[in-house]
Amino acid sequence: MRKRVPIDPRKFLAKVGDGKTILTYRKNQNVFSQGEVADAVFYIQKGNIKLIVVSEQGKEAVVAILGPGHFFGEGCLNGHPLRIATARTVDECVITRLEKATMIATVHKEPEFSELFMSYLLIVTVGLKKT
Repeated sequence: MRKRVPIDPRKFLAKVGDGKTILTYRKNQNVFSQGEVADAVFYIQKGNIKLIVVSEQGKEAVVAILGPGHFFGEGCLNGHPLRIATARTVDECVITRLEKATMIATVHKEPEFSELFMSYLLIVTVGLKKT
């Protein structure tokens, strides 16, 4: 049995492949809008994204500003069928889009990528720090 060469998750995310596309966005462009179907996870290669929630009264609130190395849209993996926020670029961005099925398969097949993603989720959602 051949030994598998481990992938570099960041290099993996920087390449186009099945279920994975690299997109360029202009400043102030929506990546997705609140209420749209949640069908992909995104990874920021370059630029900054702000996540905005709009109340029923129409008031906007910025809930996060994310930069290179951050994931967003991961709510689609835990049962959210629709986007709960709008993701809008702050400046020009290069973003990797991973279809939900591709993301799930990659987490299962690629231990290094899975570790990177799970660490990210723990740091962001729970507030844990890497040691």
